[in-house]
Amino acid sequence: MFTRWLKRDDQRGNIDRLYGAIVAQARTPAFYADFEVPDTVEARFDMVVLHVHLVVRRLLAADDAARAAGQALCDRFFDDMDANLRELGVGDLLVPRKMRSFAEAFYGRAASYDAVLKDADESALAAALARNVLGSEASKRAGERLARYVWRAEAELARQDAGAVARGEVGFPRAEEA
Repeated sequence: MFTRWLKRDDQRGNIDRLYGAIVAQARTPAFYADFEVPDTVEARFDMVVLHVHLVVRRLLAADDAARAAGQALCDRFFDDMDANLRELGVGDLLVPRKMRSFAEAFYGRAASYDAVLKDADESALAAALARNVLGSEASKRAGERLARYVWRAEAELARQDAGAVARGEVGFPRAEEA
């Protein structure tokens, strides 16, 4: 009778662990010190979006349970964005508008990254990352380095068991090695 709620709590705990690992990776100091990622709220958002999307891509490529975890991960991301807005004091009337803009940003970037990752277009990935994450002042070299990291992350995630990833057991490449 109670196993339904216990399973839901297990999944929530797994997704919280997975999301925590993603946020920790996105906040790796090397991205901001060595990759020329600006240390701004916007760039930190973009780094989280990038990592969430890479993990979701991995989960969507697997079975139904992993795909459900991918959806739960997206839900967790948007719940976190909502909570952050409210914590910053954004009023209840503005939260839906801000959340809509977050969703547009997330899905726009996801579509952009999917297209270039599918086509294995290294220069287009570097350009997309420079535009979305690094900003206009970024050097071409910084975009290329971040793209190398993304390719390594994509490959490392593909090697990991989707069930383990869905349980929050995820590994990312060391940013310093890209």
